[in-house]
Amino acid sequence: MKVYGIKTCGSVRKAIKFFKENQIQYDFIDFKKEQIGIKKIEEWLEKVSIDKLFNNKGTKYRTLKLKELNLDDNEKKEWLAKENMLIKRPVIEYDENVIVAYDVEEYRRLFL
Repeated sequence: MKVYGIKTCGSVRKAIKFFKENQIQYDFIDFKKEQIGIKKIEEWLEKVSIDKLFNNKGTKYRTLKLKELNLDDNEKKEWLAKENMLIKRPVIEYDENVIVAYDVEEYRRLFL
């Protein structure tokens, strides 16, 4: 299992705490240290929608003023690749699944 995100994100911290408390092994990939490119984003988009993956509520979205650009799905995908802080966190790769955001009920169902 791989967990993608940043260590300062509250949702990422909750996910990591859940995995540690339940002795679930994972590898952590930090967006601030490792750029996630278009290929990986396209893999994720085969399993989740662009609207689930694209964080239009975060600080980065507001500071880049992306709302004013009225982005289509392809433009959103390009922005995700060049600015990883626009990716909703955490992103978890587990078996063949991609899980986006922290949801304790879904985590219990999938991992316990």
